[in-house]
Amino acid sequence: MVNLDRDHMENEKDDIQLMRFGSDRQADNNRYARGRKNSGFMRIITAALLVCALLAGWLFGSVFPMPGTAWLRRNARQASTMDASNKIEAALDVMENDWFFGKDIENLDARLNDQALLGIFSNEEDPHTEYMTAEEVSEFRQSIDRNFVGIGVEFISNSGINMVTKVFRGAPAFEAGVQPGDVIEAIDGVSTEGMTSTDIKERVQGEKGTDVTISFRRQGEPVDITITRDEISATAHGFILDEKTGYLQLYQFGTGTAQEIDRYLSEFREADIHKLVIDLRDNGGGYLDALAQVASRFLPGGTLCMKQVYPDGTEESVYAASGFLQDYFGIVILINENSASAAEVFTLAMKEQRKDVTIVGTTSYGKGTVQITRMFNDGSAIKYTTSKWVSPNGVWVNGTGITPDEEVAVPEGVSRMYYGMEDDETYQTDQVSEAVKDVQIALDYLGYAPDRKDGYFSVSTEEALKKFAADKGLDYNGKLTSDLHEAVVSALIMNWSTTHDHDTQLTRAREILNG
Repeated sequence: MVNLDRDHMENEKDDIQLMRFGSDRQADNNRYARGRKNSGFMRIITAALLVCALLAGWLFGSVFPMPGTAWLRRNARQASTMDASNKIEAALDVMENDWFFGKDIENLDARLNDQALLGIFSNEEDPHTEYMTAEEVSEFRQSIDRNFVGIGVEFISNSGINMVTKVFRGAPAFEAGVQPGDVIEAIDGVSTEGMTSTDIKERVQGEKGTDVTISFRRQGEPVDITITRDEISATAHGFILDEKTGYLQLYQFGTGTAQEIDRYLSEFREADIHKLVIDLRDNGGGYLDALAQVASRFLPGGTLCMKQVYPDGTEESVYAASGFLQDYFGIVILINENSASAAEVFTLAMKEQRKDVTIVGTTSYGKGTVQITRMFNDGSAIKYTTSKWVSPNGVWVNGTGITPDEEVAVPEGVSRMYYGMEDDETYQTDQVSEAVKDVQIALDYLGYAPDRKDGYFSVSTEEALKKFAADKGLDYNGKLTSDLHEAVVSALIMNWSTTHDHDTQLTRAREILNG
């Protein structure tokens, strides 16, 4: 043990000596340790400064974008998670700030908002709830009120002939003496040859108070009439069918419809007419207050027209106003698959609240809901369903429509969707085509009676087509061309629009009333 101690003492001396000799190295070690500490500290300072620089670059670059910092901001945005509680705002932010093509689109913000709102209001349950841009709101209102500045006529174009089919009572054209059947040949001295119906409409319409001179051909004689343009509301039209019966057509239930029909009802009253055909075919509806005003002409004041039923079960009733009732002792209402909404309300109110009403035609559309339109201050709007409507007897037509008392279809030629032909497309005997079927159906309607209507180009079809071409002064080389196809279909449209010869529904209405 001692030895061990001695050895220890000796080693201790050596250690002291080593410590003496190692004192400089220890100082170096101390300085090295301090240097390492200082180096770590500097790295921390450097990292902190770098973070500050990055933050400063971010902030500075956000306010004053620079190429050197844009990638930092972009990468940071793309790596960040968006807040799911406000997806719409987040999505708009991405499209406005990060979308590559956004820079090329004018008024991007407005466009994105419109598209977002279109998506919000689009749903499978309710096709009648929608967002409308300012332009669409204007078009929607015009489609109901049928308002424009013009002369107040309706015309049809067929093979270069532009014929007036309707002159609206009280309109400038009516006051100036324009008549149904007048053919438009020139507008302000410019020939209408080669003009489309759109070209003619744009030339006839214009600013309120300005004049337009139209050259007509009336029964072969030229007639020039100068007409002063005015605001037109054309939601109704009417005329006397025979000495006992009046005809009233309602295109829409617009703000001025009741006042428009009063002009025709006054004419019927003066002619001592007490039977009436009310044509609601292709009437898509309109405003409920307009419906109530029109119903007031045929139902006693205070008569229930319909009830609105809200989601909470509460009801609101709509009644006919007093003081407008006209005397009629037999009414037939014409409807078809495009009669909808307010047109259906009116039809059921008349049927359930009068004993002398007969409904003729085909099953109506079946729209049993009510929408309101709320405007934004930029002219856009949301139109959304607030309630359903039921008839006075509680009938809800939504999805089912109104079944007429007498189901009467129009001729096949009128209800058919025509296919048309390409300019270089032709057909001849023994070929089969939908275009050939078009022509066969139209020729049959017009009285040329081909032997079949299935699209097979038979010899009888060729003979009927040849006779039609000869009657119309058209060239025919044994083939059905696009020009000849258009001529046949246009002739059908002209006949349907200008005569009642093939209107099976109107014919049946007259039989019922004169019965």
